[in-house]
Amino acid sequence: MQLLPIDFSPYASALRIKRQDGQRWVFDPIRRKYLVLTPEEFVRQLLLHHFIHDCQYNPNRISVERKLLVNGLERRYDVLVFDLQMAPFLLVECKAPEVELDQSTCDQIARYNMTLQVPYLMMTNGRSNLCCQMDYKEKQYEYLNQLPAYPSH
Repeated sequence: MQLLPIDFSPYASALRIKRQDGQRWVFDPIRRKYLVLTPEEFVRQLLLHHFIHDCQYNPNRISVERKLLVNGLERRYDVLVFDLQMAPFLLVECKAPEVELDQSTCDQIARYNMTLQVPYLMMTNGRSNLCCQMDYKEKQYEYLNQLPAYPSH
C-alpha cells in the first residue's frame, strides 16, 4: 500500500467559511451552497480544491454526495469524478482526519464500486491518501504513487 504525497494545507485559506447560527459553514463550489463545516466536510472541500486547481479536473464533471443503490440499499458516495464522456472515472471516500483509513474504509468503497465499476478508487482523511487503479479483467488492483491525470479524450 502506497500513500500519495498530497498536501491539502494550501487550500485551507482558500475555503469560503462563514459563521451562522453558532456554526461554521463552508461553501461547496460543486454543489454551489454552504454546508455545515464538519471534519469530513473540511477534508472533502480541500480535496475538491485540489482536484480543480492542481489536477485540472473539470468541476462540471464532479459529483458530490449523491445517492447510489448498493445491494438494494440507498447509500451516498462522497465524490465521483466523470470523464469527458460522463463515464465514472474516479470514486473517492472521504473520512474525517481522526478516522484512520483501514479495512472497513476499503470495504465501504469496494461496495460502492460494485455498482459503478470505476477505473480508479481513492480514500482520504486529509492526512493519508490512497489511490488504486482497478483491473477488472484480472480481478486485481494496483496502488498508485500519484492521482490519475484527467482524461483528455
